[in-house]
Amino acid sequence: MGRIYYDPVEAAYKIKKRIKEELGFTVNIGISSNKILAKMASELNKPYKVHTIFPHEIADKMWCLPIDELFMVGRATAKKLRGRSINTIGDLAQADLKMIKLFLKSHGILVWNYANGNDISPVRENRRTMIKGIGNSTTIPFDVEEATSAHLVLLSLTETVAARLRQAEYCARLVSVSIKTNEFYSCSHQRKISSAIDCTNAIHEVACELFDELWKGEPIRHLGVRVSELCRNDFMQLSLFERDYEKQRAVDRTVDAIRERFGPDAVFRSSFLNSGVRFRSGGTVDDEEYPMMSNILW
Repeated sequence: MGRIYYDPVEAAYKIKKRIKEELGFTVNIGISSNKILAKMASELNKPYKVHTIFPHEIADKMWCLPIDELFMVGRATAKKLRGRSINTIGDLAQADLKMIKLFLKSHGILVWNYANGNDISPVRENRRTMIKGIGNSTTIPFDVEEATSAHLVLLSLTETVAARLRQAEYCARLVSVSIKTNEFYSCSHQRKISSAIDCTNAIHEVACELFDELWKGEPIRHLGVRVSELCRNDFMQLSLFERDYEKQRAVDRTVDAIRERFGPDAVFRSSFLNSGVRFRSGGTVDDEEYPMMSNILW
């Protein structure tokens, strides 16, 4: 920002004005020498204002605020602090750190530093979302008893997983599949691949192979696909002995662009016609909802 505007306050007012004119809503903007002070400044006297809290302004602008207005001080922490007559941010800033550590442990060190305006965490230029894995699963409204039907469900799940993977600008080195039978027996299988991938067909191919190795023929009611061990997708090292999916990746990017512009239903595979399977099944899942085996293949 310093390369565009000499004065950060001037830049903030221009940004605030453009957001209202072009997007139609108001924002508060905080300015300081680090992230915690800028965050605290942005919370002052809303709405549609620009505030500063520079180090020399901490005592006047921040220390007078109630303790629960400090970033990272929640309801439980505020209660503990008030129980020791620490009612304002200034009270915490001037308290003995050793005493704070006795009842708040490492979190006490954090909030004590925040109260004093100390924050050395860097501003990240790359806003890439830090994620460990991307998964999708679905409960099927009928018993799946044929491999071809299961493969089609896996394809519908992979469509969403691969699209999210590309949107986040990642490739994956580990593919996992989970199965739950109509009697609620659950199992999972995974494979580490030598070349990271983000291609829908490549992920689906591995998922189907994993399914075929795992499935014993019992009726299935729930399927899941997950990719992990993510890496950036701006550089890919291909193996001499693996298929080159570059043409299919180009098709994937084109389909992604069409769906983004015209909606997710704009393009889908003909294999889903009259199949009873939606071309994009399931919903996003978290690690806790879809536990997988820890990877021991190194």
